Amino acid sequence: MPTIRQRIETIYDEVVSRNPGEVEFHQAVKEVIESLEPVVRKYPHYAEQKIIERICEPERQIIFRVPWHDDKGEVRINRGFRVGFNSALGPYKGGLRFHPSVLLGTIKFLAFEQTFKNALTGLPIGSGKGGSDFDPKGRSDAEMMRFCQSFMTELYRHIGEMTDVPAGDIGVGAREIGYLFGQYKRITNRYESGVLTGKSPSWGGALVRKESTGYGTVFFTEAMLKAKKMDLQGQTCVVSGSGNVAIYAIQQLQALGAKVVACSDSSGVIYHKSGIHLETVQRLKEVERKRIKEYASEHKDAEYLEGGNIWTIPCEVALPCATQNELNGDSARTLVANGCIAVAEGANMPTTPEGVQVFQKAGIAFGPGKAANAGGVATSALEMQQNASRDAWSFEHTEARLREIMGNIHTDCYRTAEEFGAPGNYVHGANIVSFRRVAEAMLAFGLI
Repeated sequence: MPTIRQRIETIYDEVVSRNPGEVEFHQAVKEVIESLEPVVRKYPHYAEQKIIERICEPERQIIFRVPWHDDKGEVRINRGFRVGFNSALGPYKGGLRFHPSVLLGTIKFLAFEQTFKNALTGLPIGSGKGGSDFDPKGRSDAEMMRFCQSFMTELYRHIGEMTDVPAGDIGVGAREIGYLFGQYKRITNRYESGVLTGKSPSWGGALVRKESTGYGTVFFTEAMLKAKKMDLQGQTCVVSGSGNVAIYAIQQLQALGAKVVACSDSSGVIYHKSGIHLETVQRLKEVERKRIKEYASEHKDAEYLEGGNIWTIPCEVALPCATQNELNGDSARTLVANGCIAVAEGANMPTTPEGVQVFQKAGIAFGPGKAANAGGVATSALEMQQNASRDAWSFEHTEARLREIMGNIHTDCYRTAEEFGAPGNYVHGANIVSFRRVAEAMLAFGLI
């Protein structure tokens, strides 16, 4: 009879066989199920009911054509996706990503991760993800509107505030959510504000939603350091990326007394030893939509490293907030050698498996994305609550709720890791807490 470990390895092999070529999805599945051996040993009914096998298979996968006209009148065709991965805890919930790199495997990996991230919040939301291989860069407002309208013309039939609630992600902000909701309202003749989150606060969006992923990542980092009898005050930090997550992570780090000395974009890295000037980054990226290299022309004491590796810059705290697999084993070893004490993932799966192993072996506090960046979806769920109750909460109230949720996530992960013999291992703690929450709901519903 096979051992539990052998059975888990067999499950992983079957996932790879059933989903060929979807490397990111394979990586995400492996990272989770490798943590589950002690859980299955303690609760054998999970294996008997094949919960792991069921939880690795999405409930539905939708692919559709998105035709639209550009400003020259030329017909363009993109591909749209929506994967509803698990609805055991609530309606599918997860963002829409518009980026040329988007493939079905990308969306499945993100939706799978969302299953565990959403469960960690303790809020009644399931998991999903969607998007398109459409590239928003250089597109006019009119082109964005036409694309979003065409995208929603198919998507509307698959979503609803009690069925599937999309939000924004890379390439999808409040502007795009507005165009999408406008088309949904036009087609359905219903003002269901809860069908999309990430809306502008002027028409039903939650205050703090824009800041929430970055803020939440910092709150989780703060909690990890407190568990080690340390704090963020005076710590030198680097934050990869310069988009929404990175900007608001920098803002919250600075508010808590940390010094952020570097950020980046896909072209290179800005290193400002005296401290990043956040207002400049926000203006360049959010208003003028320029490359981060322009920062150096305004701050002469800053250095621009074209094509540089941000992880070579010495720091105590590192927050990867750009994209998946951006921090590999070599970069992790460099961070450790330079005295890094904490890493928290603001992006989804930005650290490679080798990098994670390096951090854990070195005893660095490592917060995996499903825990550390859960603030975004947590605030989306708070937005759903406000919409359902026709209420509007203050910035301070919502931020306090976010801090409370992130603190609870940290406590749950920390205690569970200890319970299952892996003290300080937030990866195992996060995977086990979230898996058990989803598994118990699935068992309660019978074989569906």
